[in-house]
Amino acid sequence: MNNPTSKYEKMNFRFCGTSGLQLPAISFGLWHNFGSVDLYENSRKMILYAFERGITHFDLANNYGPEPGSAEETFGRILHKDLAGYRDQMIISTKAGYYMWPGPYGDGGSRKYLLASLDQSLQRMNLDYVDIYYHHRPDPDTPIEESMLALDHAVRQGKALYVGISSYNSEQTREAMRIMRELRTPCIIHQVKYNMFDRDIERDLLDTLKEFGLGCIVFSPLAQGLLTDKYLNDIPADSRAAKPNGFLSKDAITDQRRAQIKKLNEIAQSRNQSLAQLAVAWVLRQETVTSALIGASSIEQIDDNLKVLENSELSTEELKQINDVLQ
Repeated sequence: MNNPTSKYEKMNFRFCGTSGLQLPAISFGLWHNFGSVDLYENSRKMILYAFERGITHFDLANNYGPEPGSAEETFGRILHKDLAGYRDQMIISTKAGYYMWPGPYGDGGSRKYLLASLDQSLQRMNLDYVDIYYHHRPDPDTPIEESMLALDHAVRQGKALYVGISSYNSEQTREAMRIMRELRTPCIIHQVKYNMFDRDIERDLLDTLKEFGLGCIVFSPLAQGLLTDKYLNDIPADSRAAKPNGFLSKDAITDQRRAQIKKLNEIAQSRNQSLAQLAVAWVLRQETVTSALIGASSIEQIDDNLKVLENSELSTEELKQINDVLQ
């Protein structure tokens, strides 16, 4: 790092709810492109570039890869080879809640799974602790109290500084926070899916987060790439929608959806922005949103997303234009 402090001048930091922890407005997610099947040197370049540009928060999960677990291994390798002296300038988060290993103890929200998974994640990354440990999703077969007590235990063991929840609805969030407040556990953040095409959290969850002083970090702000210029005219052969087993199907790109994307792109161009930048600015407009999680397959994509910080304010008229398109 040429100038250790210059990266902080390039990034906007926001307090995570009512906690004392600040996160960068743009955080980096390692869901894709950091597994054992990906080019290590490209993964390394992206991590180092992101950190140099002020992205201090790196978000993982036990099952990120593929193979599951390999994203944590890749990140741990880069951290210790290139960034070992910067651990205290980084926020590292991981999660457990989805299927990770065979049998009844490798999925869900049981105390057994959450604590065993955290130990495995720490081993893969060669860390003593993570900054934030999430329950990745609510488990209908496990009492929320059991999952929250497991998160509390992770903090008391010193293996997580803070904890969070992900994809809980408003009612589940209220129950979780009632328990956490009774335990005095630093549960400070909720990770949710939110973008122009998926606005469910606006119904009541954002109000609940504000009520409990929870920060909100948004995943999929670009709707798996729909809110970019990638699908304006066709489906590129190397895109997520072209992959048979991806999270974005070709069926999602209807004529109506493409027409919306084109109109949104016109609004972005009128602001001298890319559509991706407009999409990130749109989620960051919410006072409750602490950070937007971006993914990338190249340095150029990271750079494009970061340019939103130069023009992130949306006028009342622009918000009306966007809402009219989304109607």
